[in-house]
Amino acid sequence: MNYSFLDGAAHVKKAEFTAEKSYLQRPKAIGITVRRLHFKPQSIRRHYFANSPIMSHLLTALSSTFPIGEQFFVHSVRNVRDQVKDETLQAQIAAFIGQEAMHSKAHTEFNAAWRTEQYNLDRFQAWLERKNHHVKKLHPKIQLAITCAFEHFTALLGGYLLKHPEILSTLDDEAAKLWIWHAIEEIEHRAVAFDVYQHIYGDDRVRRMIMRSVTTGFASLTFYSATRLFLQDRKKSLAKVGGNIFGLYLLMKMFVQLAPEYLSYFKKDFHPSSHDYSTIVEVWKTRLANEYQLESFQQELKPMLLN
Repeated sequence: MNYSFLDGAAHVKKAEFTAEKSYLQRPKAIGITVRRLHFKPQSIRRHYFANSPIMSHLLTALSSTFPIGEQFFVHSVRNVRDQVKDETLQAQIAAFIGQEAMHSKAHTEFNAAWRTEQYNLDRFQAWLERKNHHVKKLHPKIQLAITCAFEHFTALLGGYLLKHPEILSTLDDEAAKLWIWHAIEEIEHRAVAFDVYQHIYGDDRVRRMIMRSVTTGFASLTFYSATRLFLQDRKKSLAKVGGNIFGLYLLMKMFVQLAPEYLSYFKKDFHPSSHDYSTIVEVWKTRLANEYQLESFQQELKPMLLN
């Protein structure tokens, strides 16, 4: 199966329309807001993260997995949605689908901009699509457990970024808009897939087992993709010794600091909401509205300013 960015854009557009229609027709989920992101990916420099090729390629490797990955997460929840009778959870599912559709759209645009820089993302995207096809043949319970695992990763990574403004300050402004917006929304819906899984299956043994497999696969996939990007860019990447050393330092520091939060997933009483990000999320929502002039956040905060 040949996969291109045009195919990805078509899938995202259809998913976006369906998600927004579903979201508008249901009661609104408290604390989970579907927002459109308007940014200019073409203006983002190649080494947009602290002028570090290592960190820039690592984030771009993550971005290259998101359009297909987000579509799979939505698919895994939709698989079992008809078994959810709780209206509050149904509203959260609708908002989750809406947010993930927007993420797919934004990262498709970001990836397309990188494709113009002569990075060979198409081959990697085609490989991901083949893997996605096989994973969708697994039992719905396993698919949903996979989504729960990935949602834990995206929430803890998003929370880490928001808690470290010194890291975000090294990003190009347009890149910062993308990653901060995405981080906020991953935190907002971090418990949805988990709550659906617990509501229908409640099998913590399988959930933890799948996390072990996902951890190995996710780490391998991300570093493989990042290495490919680094090597394709090796003439410019290798020359930036200082940026690469700084990138490795940030990476090692992040792994050490995130370990306790990652391991919390295996605790008997784990729930995604046990990690409280509410204060830092509000700080960044305000900054996106005021400093980065993102209209969706300005509209969201306007009622608060009027009171």
